[in-house]
Amino acid sequence: MTSFDFDLFVIGGGSGGVRAARMAAQRGARVAVAESGALGGTCVNVGCIPKKLYSYAAHYAEAFEEARGFGWNISAPTFDWSRLKANRAKEISRLNGVYLNLLTGAAAKVINGRAMLLDAHTVEVNGARHTAAHILVATGGYPVVPEIEGRELVVTSDDMFDLDPFPKRLVVVGGGYIACEFASIFHGLGAQVTQLVRAPQVLRGFDDEVRDFIAAEMRKAGVDLRTNAGVAAVRRSAAGLQVQLKDGQILEADTVLYATGRAPNVAGLGLEAAGVAQGKDGAIVVDAHYQTSVPSIHALGDVTARVQLTPVALGEAMVLVDRLFGNGQRAMGYDYIPTAVFTHPNIGTVGFSETEAREKFGEVTVFRSDFKPLKHTLSGSSERTLMKLVVETASDRVVGLHMVGPDAGEIVQGFAVAMKAGATKAVFDSTIGIHPTAAEEFVTMRTPVGA
Repeated sequence: MTSFDFDLFVIGGGSGGVRAARMAAQRGARVAVAESGALGGTCVNVGCIPKKLYSYAAHYAEAFEEARGFGWNISAPTFDWSRLKANRAKEISRLNGVYLNLLTGAAAKVINGRAMLLDAHTVEVNGARHTAAHILVATGGYPVVPEIEGRELVVTSDDMFDLDPFPKRLVVVGGGYIACEFASIFHGLGAQVTQLVRAPQVLRGFDDEVRDFIAAEMRKAGVDLRTNAGVAAVRRSAAGLQVQLKDGQILEADTVLYATGRAPNVAGLGLEAAGVAQGKDGAIVVDAHYQTSVPSIHALGDVTARVQLTPVALGEAMVLVDRLFGNGQRAMGYDYIPTAVFTHPNIGTVGFSETEAREKFGEVTVFRSDFKPLKHTLSGSSERTLMKLVVETASDRVVGLHMVGPDAGEIVQGFAVAMKAGATKAVFDSTIGIHPTAAEEFVTMRTPVGA
C-alpha cells in the first residue's frame, strides 16, 4: 500500500482552500496548505471584506447629509483616506491571523510558498516535494486587463484599497458588479467618477429592470455612467492620465480602474504536466464531485470558473471533504443562489431574471413595486427602491426575487431560504409583514404587472 506524506494537500489558502483543509483536518486527515500570499485569498484581502468596509465608509457621506432632515445639525465633515486605509489594513491583518489559527488549531500544516504539481500525487513548494493521497487546487482567480495601449498605466480591483493619493478623478472601465461597486464606493468617498461600459447596459445577466433601475440611481447620485463607450487608449499626461474613447473623446483622470473580468489563477501550477484537463481561459474542468481528469486531483471555487462567489466555494469545500473523508451524503445545489451587489443603493437577487424565467418556465406572472422608502420622506434624498417577484404561473412558485435598495442583501438572504424550500406566491401572500419595513413589500404585492 502506497504511503503518502499527507492525506490531503491543498494548493491555495483562500476561502475554499482553508475551509476544505480545516474540515478535513478536524476529521482526522493529515493536511497541508500551501499559500504564497496572505491567507484568506481574494475575499479577505482584496475582495468582499475590504470592499464592504469601504462601502460602509462611502455611505457615511449620504448619512451626514440625510441627517439634517431628521433634525441633526452637522458641520461639514472631512474624510481621511489614510485613516480608512490604515484601519482596513489592521482588520485584514487580524483576519489573516484568524485564518492561520483556524488551520493550525485543526493541526493542518501551513506552508508559505507557491506550489506546483509534479504528478498525480506530488507537489513541490520552495524546492521541497510533498506527496498526498488527494490534492486540491483552490487558487481562485485574478483580474485581467485587455491588450490596449497604455494597459501598464491602469489599475485593477486588487489595487484600489491602497491607492496613494486618493483619486479625485476616477475612470472605471467595465459594467460588471465589481466595476459598479467601485464606481459607487469612490463616488461616495468624494471622487469624481466616470464609468465606461462597452455594452448597452450594466450588469449583464441580471434582471433587465434591475439593470435599468440601478443605472438610473447611480446616475442620479452623480456617477457619470456612459454605456456603449469603448476605450481606445490610456496615456500619461501633464495632468495625470488621459483616456481616449473610441469615438475620439478624451477624459482626464488621476486613476483608471479596469474591472473587465477575471480569469482562473492557473499559471505555473503544472496542470499540463500532471495531465489535468482545462477549459476556457485555463479553468480547471471538474465533474459533479469536483474531481479533475486526474482522479486524485480535485478543484473548486473560482479556479473552476463556474459560480464565482465565496459562499459557493465554501459549500463546495464542505461537499468535497464529506466525500473524501466522510459519508459522502452532503450535496451542493446551484439553484437559487442569492447574491448581492454593493452598489449605492444595494442590489439583492435570488433565482431567475424575468427573461430567464420566461425561457425556462414559459408563462410567468410578475409583481413589481417601485417606491420612496420611509426614511427618505424626511432625508431629502430622491433615492428609490425597486422590488420584483417573478412567479411561475402554473405552479405559483416564486422563481425570481429582486431588490434594489438599502440593505438589499440582508433582506434577500431570508427570502432565499423560502425560495429554496419552494415557497409559492400564496405562501408569500399569507405571510405577515413587519411594519414599517421595506422588506414587507415582498409579502404585500398583490397586483400583477399588466393586470
